[in-house]
Amino acid sequence: MAFFWNIANRSRVPLSAALVSQMARVMTFCDKPKEVSDSQAVESEGEGGPEKQFREGMQPDADGDYHGIFPKRQLWKPKFEYPLWDTNWDGMEPPLTGDKEMDRKKMREIRRQGVTRHIILVRHGQYDETHKEDEKRILTPLGREQAELTGRRLAEMIAGAENNFGSCKIKVLRVSDMARAKETANIIASQIPGIPTSEPDTLLNEGRPCHHIPGGKATTKVVVTTDDNHPRIEEAFRKYFYREPISFSGDVETPPETANTTVGSDEEHHEFEIIVCHANVIRYFLMSMHFTLMDGIYGWQGATASSRGVA
Repeated sequence: MAFFWNIANRSRVPLSAALVSQMARVMTFCDKPKEVSDSQAVESEGEGGPEKQFREGMQPDADGDYHGIFPKRQLWKPKFEYPLWDTNWDGMEPPLTGDKEMDRKKMREIRRQGVTRHIILVRHGQYDETHKEDEKRILTPLGREQAELTGRRLAEMIAGAENNFGSCKIKVLRVSDMARAKETANIIASQIPGIPTSEPDTLLNEGRPCHHIPGGKATTKVVVTTDDNHPRIEEAFRKYFYREPISFSGDVETPPETANTTVGSDEEHHEFEIIVCHANVIRYFLMSMHFTLMDGIYGWQGATASSRGVA
């Protein structure tokens, strides 16, 4: 599976960090994982019964410390070693039949009829950090301006800026349950009349999902915080990042000359969502989508007054 990342704007602009994920249905292949312990495995049905496969994440069975920095059990490990790629990263990969001709037809139909999901990740605007209570950590005047400009830019994207691209329909605007994110989302929504919104989701709240390398020795508080936040933010990733399921009729022959084209309107094949959340959560989502070791998570800078992305 290949993923293509664009950004809302490639230059430094007074916007909250906005990153766009396009999940395209392009197949690649990689080796099967090695044998793993029960705590790091998930069961998948196959010939001869359930088969244990490693799922990326921390290693609860590991003993000792990682170079004296943090417990080795909190070292994040990908499902496959780099540069191998997990084609079934979301559990939505259609199974192959083993019949080359049938599988070829299946992949063609998916390319023509599948839905590409676009997720726009927006970090909240600048906020008041002098208070400990979340409800008092609201946006500063600059933060409100950043949110308003972000909303305007997103409205231009939705309408089809400069008539170079067609318009796009936003399926929903999602937001974390923290004050600064909700205020940012409300300001963005005010710039996009009629945009559907969802209830705030605590899974998207800010937190420390993992350790970073290089770094100093983690305190007991940091270790406990990481234990608490990692499962929640991983659950958020699995909740919002996935490929739309598609059924395969099995009796549709696609002419070779139209094998790489889509059917119907572009709107039918593209879904757009906006998620307003936080720097660490966005970093975790980005690195998860790239199957990158989480230990370098803080190398991704998430300034509220700039936007960036990875192509």
